[in-house]
Amino acid sequence: MKKTLGVCAVLAALPLAAWADGLQSLEQFMRNAKAGQAQFTQTVTAPAKEGQPVRTKTSSGDFSFQRPGQFKFVYTKPFEQTIVADGKTVWLYDVDLNQVTQRNQAQALGSTPAAILASANDLASLKKDFTLKAAPDADGLQWVEATPKSTDGQLKNVRVGFQGESLAAMDILDGFGQRSVIRFQNLKVLPSLPAANFKFEVPVGADVMTQ
Repeated sequence: MKKTLGVCAVLAALPLAAWADGLQSLEQFMRNAKAGQAQFTQTVTAPAKEGQPVRTKTSSGDFSFQRPGQFKFVYTKPFEQTIVADGKTVWLYDVDLNQVTQRNQAQALGSTPAAILASANDLASLKKDFTLKAAPDADGLQWVEATPKSTDGQLKNVRVGFQGESLAAMDILDGFGQRSVIRFQNLKVLPSLPAANFKFEVPVGADVMTQ
C-alpha cells in the first residue's frame, strides 16, 4: 500500500470575536500563536479512475510546531512515519523501511501548507507567496483560502478553517486532483517548546537519501 506523507500544517486556539471571518482568524493566529501541540486525523482522497470507486486513506498522529519554521508530524496509524522541520532541514523518516529522506527546508517548503502556518510570521509575509481571501462559511467553520502565486509547485490551493476560538482544519488540493483534509483535536497553545522537540537524529542503520 502506498503511503502518503502530508507535510503540512500548524494550529492554534485564539480569542476571536464571533464576527471574525477566516482571514481575520488567520491574522490573529499568526500574530498570537507561537507554539503548540495537538492530535490530528488526515484523510487523503485520490481522483477516481474510470470505472473505479473513489479511494481514500486515513492516518492519524501527533503534531507540534514552533514558529518560525519548526514543526513535527508523528504518524502513528496506520503506518509509523515522522516529518520534522528543524529550521534548516526537513527530515522524513519511514519506520517500516528504516529510511530517512532529507531536504533543504527553504527549498522544500516554499508555497506549501506548512509555509502558511509554520514559516511566515505575519500576513504580509504570507502575501508575498500566496493570494489570500476569506471564503464562505461551511461545515460550521470560517474559512480562508490561500492560492500560491507560483505555478511551479504541485499545490493548487489550501483552505484553513476556524471554529470559534480554534483553528480546526486544513483542506489541501494539489495539482493532480488529490485532496487532503486534516482535522485537529485537543489543541494546546504554548509560549514555547524545548528545542530538542524539533531535533532529528538519524536512527542507527537507517538509509539516508538527500533530495
